[in-house]
Amino acid sequence: MTYQQSIIEADRTITPNTHWDGIAPESVARMRLQNRFRTGLDIARYTAGIMRRDMAAYDADPANYTQSLGCWHGFIGQQKMISIKKHFGTTKGRYLYLSGWMVAALRSEFGPLPDQSMHEKTSVPALIEELYTFLRQADARELNQLFRDLDAAREAGDEVRAAKIQHDIENHETHIVPIVADIDAGFGNAEATYLLSKKFIEAGACCIQIENQVSDEKQCGHQDGKVTVPHEDFIAKIRAVRYAFLELGVDDGVIVARTDSLGAGLTKQIAFTREAGDIGDQYNAFLDCEPVDPASIGHGDVLITRDGQLMKPKRLPSNLYQFRTGTGEDRCVLDCIHSLQNGADLLWIETEKPHIGQIGGMVSRIREVIPNAKLVYNNSPSFNWTLNFRQQVFDAWAAEGKDLGAYDRARLMSVDYDDTDLAAEADERIRTFQKDAAREAGIFHHLITLPTYHTAALSTDNLAKEYFGEAGMLGYVKGVQRQEIRQGIACVKHQAMAGSDIGDDHKEYFAREAALKAGGTHNTMNQFAA
Repeated sequence: MTYQQSIIEADRTITPNTHWDGIAPESVARMRLQNRFRTGLDIARYTAGIMRRDMAAYDADPANYTQSLGCWHGFIGQQKMISIKKHFGTTKGRYLYLSGWMVAALRSEFGPLPDQSMHEKTSVPALIEELYTFLRQADARELNQLFRDLDAAREAGDEVRAAKIQHDIENHETHIVPIVADIDAGFGNAEATYLLSKKFIEAGACCIQIENQVSDEKQCGHQDGKVTVPHEDFIAKIRAVRYAFLELGVDDGVIVARTDSLGAGLTKQIAFTREAGDIGDQYNAFLDCEPVDPASIGHGDVLITRDGQLMKPKRLPSNLYQFRTGTGEDRCVLDCIHSLQNGADLLWIETEKPHIGQIGGMVSRIREVIPNAKLVYNNSPSFNWTLNFRQQVFDAWAAEGKDLGAYDRARLMSVDYDDTDLAAEADERIRTFQKDAAREAGIFHHLITLPTYHTAALSTDNLAKEYFGEAGMLGYVKGVQRQEIRQGIACVKHQAMAGSDIGDDHKEYFAREAALKAGGTHNTMNQFAA
């Protein structure tokens, strides 16, 4: 529907009600456009369509990979999308990531927590709703400025400019983009996962990421002590998420199945198996077992049979069972294939380093069974990217027979190497990592889980150092405000960013000439007009 058609439609609503004095059709049309998405389900359905089209585009050409940054507050997500539109003119291929780690560390009523699913489960859908509230406000703010510009062009009698602005209104691109939302290990059994998934979706999530760890033993993917569950337990939760999507009418909702098996050497359960070679038997085949003589069975021993032989799995004092060393990649591949065969759409393999060869090797094995398998990949701040890639270049150069006498592999993080050819080569590999991995390792979506956690800490440290030091107020003015002005950061006009202009226009709709508006001559934000 065009802008003009929206006004006509609003007029049809208003005209029969002659007692609705003072309700202007164009103002109604504007408010409707500024509130295009009425509910979280509207958002989930809309963004699911975006993800499905993007996945198809990637299948056609891996250059069409997508990206996101993790955001822990609605304002951070809003500013990220405003920045993307400012610099690139479109939000296409750019999503938001919602990290369970950041919810635990920054949003829990208990205070900062480790990434162990101890935070309130409802705090995650609350953040999804908050992010979309801020993104909808970004739409309203941007459209509001276009409406003001249109009014100014009309008042000036500039029909050409008015037509151009109206075209911009008709073709306005929303800030609403998909959120990849982290549900951890499901916060309980499959029923708990289903109930929480509905909260996610009702808040606007079109994509839910779930991992194969034990809920009550959940650890951050980059910490030790991870414990996985048998495949059937994990598949029950994937089905629970799918049922939640279907119940709420988001038929093309996206499920990301994450496996932590590469770094998880423990399981809490021996899988139930009906016959040799079934999925439970394949899971149990990775257990670290030793043959046992029936005559030497000890009190409380747990035993299984393998190929007709009696075996005793290694059980720790924690009552956890141990996998054989070196089986992580094989378990990852099996996890991924089984997840895709049972309702998952995308994969997430949590790795200990960003190595395209390692990731691509596993994806190649998965694609022998599922040809269009593709990954969401965590470009994690838990990796030391500088050291990892300098060591990768060092090893590659060593294999080529290059002279490495000037380098100490163990010290490559040192600033002493920052201006070397090796460091330059490593930085170039970091720069192209996402493009290369999308092409060579099946990565459809690249994300950084915790970037805005780190940027907030870094910028706050820099400001505190200057403001509380000798620079005083200049520390803020030179380091923050002047940079906002020079770089065209919209929130330098923080009153407008918080909605004062929208509020003023609503006052005018409601009270006409009696409106008491905030944006008058004495509003100090006018100092930033230039």
